[in-house]
Amino acid sequence: MEWKAFNPRFCVVVIELPGVIHVTRNRFYKVQTTRSWDYLGLSSTSLSNLLNKSKMGNGVIIGLLDTGIWPELEVFNDENLGPIPSRWRGVCESGEHFDGAKACNRKLIGARYFVSGLEAEYGQPYNTSENDDYMSPRDSSGHGTHTSSIAGGSFVANASYDGLGLGTVRGGAPGAHLAMYKVCWRLYGGVCADADVLKAFDEAINDGVDVLSVSLAADIPLYSEVDHRGSIPIGSFHAVAKGITVVCAAGNAGPRAETVQNTSPWILTVAASTVDRSFPTPITLGNNQTIIVSNKTLTGQRKWLDRIRTNSYKYQFQGQAMFTGEDTVSAALVYPEVSDLMPPRNCESLSSNDDWMAGKIVLCFASDYNQSLLNDSILSVKAAGGLGVIVSRSPSNYYPYAMNFPCLQVTYETGTQILYYIRSTSNPQVRLSPSRTHIGKPVSTNVAYFSSRGPSSNVPAILKPDIAAPGVQILAAIPPFDETTAGAFAFLSGTSMATPHVSGIVALLKSLYPDWSPAAIKSAIITTGLTSHQSGGPIFAEGEPLKLADPFDFGGGIVNPNSAADPGLVYDMNTENYVHYLCAMGYNNSDIFQLTEHPVVCPSKQPSILDVNLPSITIPNLKKPTILTRTVTNVGPVNSKYKASVEFASGINVAVRPETLIFSSRTKTISFSVMISSADNVNAGYYFGSLTWTDGVHVVRSPISVRTEVGGSFF
Repeated sequence: MEWKAFNPRFCVVVIELPGVIHVTRNRFYKVQTTRSWDYLGLSSTSLSNLLNKSKMGNGVIIGLLDTGIWPELEVFNDENLGPIPSRWRGVCESGEHFDGAKACNRKLIGARYFVSGLEAEYGQPYNTSENDDYMSPRDSSGHGTHTSSIAGGSFVANASYDGLGLGTVRGGAPGAHLAMYKVCWRLYGGVCADADVLKAFDEAINDGVDVLSVSLAADIPLYSEVDHRGSIPIGSFHAVAKGITVVCAAGNAGPRAETVQNTSPWILTVAASTVDRSFPTPITLGNNQTIIVSNKTLTGQRKWLDRIRTNSYKYQFQGQAMFTGEDTVSAALVYPEVSDLMPPRNCESLSSNDDWMAGKIVLCFASDYNQSLLNDSILSVKAAGGLGVIVSRSPSNYYPYAMNFPCLQVTYETGTQILYYIRSTSNPQVRLSPSRTHIGKPVSTNVAYFSSRGPSSNVPAILKPDIAAPGVQILAAIPPFDETTAGAFAFLSGTSMATPHVSGIVALLKSLYPDWSPAAIKSAIITTGLTSHQSGGPIFAEGEPLKLADPFDFGGGIVNPNSAADPGLVYDMNTENYVHYLCAMGYNNSDIFQLTEHPVVCPSKQPSILDVNLPSITIPNLKKPTILTRTVTNVGPVNSKYKASVEFASGINVAVRPETLIFSSRTKTISFSVMISSADNVNAGYYFGSLTWTDGVHVVRSPISVRTEVGGSFF
C-alpha cells in the first residue's frame, strides 16, 4: 500500500497511487511532455489537427483527483485564456500556504482539499509538519502538479531537465481550465482515503467539471462496482451519469497478467507506453583510441579484449541515462566479485558500508524489477563515495534515471561485455560522458514494462485496459523543491503520467463535440487506436520476454487523437446500458440502487454481459457458438456505407450479420450481430483478432479476445 512520492534525489521514480446513502469502512488508494504531444500528432504548429480544430480545448474544465497543485508555476499562467465558464460553481479553497484569492486564475479555476476520511481512519488529526505536507490544496510531492501540467498546462518555452528534453512544455489541452481536488496525503509514504475520494467526486460533479483525470488505483484484489469499499467505481459512475468522462490509470503492477485496475466499463482505463525519445550516454573503456562496439561473437570479444588489455584502444558502449552537465567522469571500474560459495552481489545488495566503491565507478547486475530497492542501492553507491554506477538489467524494463549522479543503464548483454573487460585487465578504467537527447528512429513504441495488464481479474468479459498513452520519461512541471529539480521540471514515469495525456485529449474532443457522451468519446478513442507505430512496424509489450502487444496490453492500441476526432462510427451507451451491465453481473436490485441512487428492477432472465455495447469483444470462456449484438451510431457523413472485415488467428471463426451497414438521414443507428465459434475442440489460451468497419475513409476497429473452454473450467 505504499505510495512512492516524487523525490528529486532519486534516480528514477515510477509512481502509482493504489488505490451519504451508506456508511462503509475506509480504504486507501495510491497515485499512479515536451515530446509526447508532437509524437501523438498534436503539434501546435499544425492548423489541421485536433488541437487547433478544438481551439486547444477552450472552455473545457478538467478536474484532477491527486496530491494537489503548485499554482505559482508558469505552466499554470492564464495568458490568452478565455473567461471562466459561467456554469462553474467551484471554489478556490484557502489553507496552509495557499491563499485561494491569489492562487487561482483563469487557468486554475478551482482547488479543494479533502482529509476528513483519512483522519477518521487514522484516528487523529493529520500532522502536516511531521509528514512534510500542507493542509491545503498545495502539492508537497509533485505528482499532482506533474499530472495537471500534462493534462492542461499552458505553454512554457525552453523547458528541460538540466538541458535534456529541451523544448516547449504544455498540456494536451492548453486552452482548458483546471480544477484540483487534493485527496492524497503523505502519511505512511502516501495514501488517499476512500471517503475523501468519493467526496471529491461528488464535489467535482457539483462544481461543473467536464472531464475527471484520476491517476489513482486500488490494490488487487479489486472490489465489485456495488461494494462501497471502492469509491472510484461508485464516484465515476455518478460522474458518467452526469455526462462527465472519467479517465483512470490502469496501474503499475505489470507485466503480470490480470493486474489491471479501474476496470468498470464506464471508466476509460489507460495503460502506459513509451515515446520515440531516448537519452544515449557513452561508456568508454580503456584509455586510448575510441571504437564503437556493437554485438560481437565470442571470437570478436576475444579480439577487442586483447586490444584493450594492451591499452591500444578504447571501446565505447551506449547506455541510457539522464547524466546532465558537460563534464565527463573517469575512474577505475569495479565489480563486486564474490566467492562461488556465496550469493552474487547484485545491485540491490549494495550498501553504503561498501567502502571499496569509494572513488570508483561500479558495475552491477539488477536481479529483478524492484525499482525501490534499486533506487536505494544506487543512492548507497553515492553515499559510499562512488563516482557513478552502471546498472545492467533486462532490455525489457530499463529507463534512464533522472539524477545529478552518473547512473547509467545497459542491457545484460552489454553489461556482460563490460564485465569481460573488468576480468581481463588488472586496472580497468572507464569514462562516462554526459547524456544527449535522441528523437526518432531507431527508438520504437512499446507498452511499458510496469503497465498493468489484462484480462480484468473481476470482470474478464470487459476488456481492460482500454487504450495506451505516453507514460515513460514524461517531462512536466513539479514544485520548486530545491536546486536539484532543474528549473521545476522533471521526468516521471507511470500510468499516472499516461492518464492525463488521455484526459487532455478527451478535453479536446469535448470542446469539438460538446454533445458527445462519455461512451461516445471512449469509443472514438478505442476504435481509432494505433496497433503499429508510425514507421509501420509492430508495437511490442515489454516483459519477460518482449512480445507483440495484444489487447490485454494496450486495449485498442496507442491513442491516436486526430483519428479519434473523426471516428466515423461510435458505440454509444447511457446509464440504462450500464444498468444492463450491472444486471448481467448478477447484482441484486438493492445493490444496484446503492450505485445508481434510483430504483432498478433487473429482468427475470439475466441479460448477457457479452451484449454490453462496448467497442470491444471479450469472451473468457467460449464453450459453444455464441451470438452477441452491438449497435453503432454514425457520426460521420450522413450517407455512408460501411463493410465489415474480420482478422483472426486460425482456431476461431467469426461471422458478422449484416456485413454491410448503410446510413442515411433517416438511419443513424444500426445494430448487428456477431457469431463466434471455435474451430478446435480444445482448451486454449486467448486468441486475439479484430472486427473492423470501413467506408473507405474511416477505419472503426474493435479488438476481440476469445478463450475457448471445453469440458469444464479452464485454468
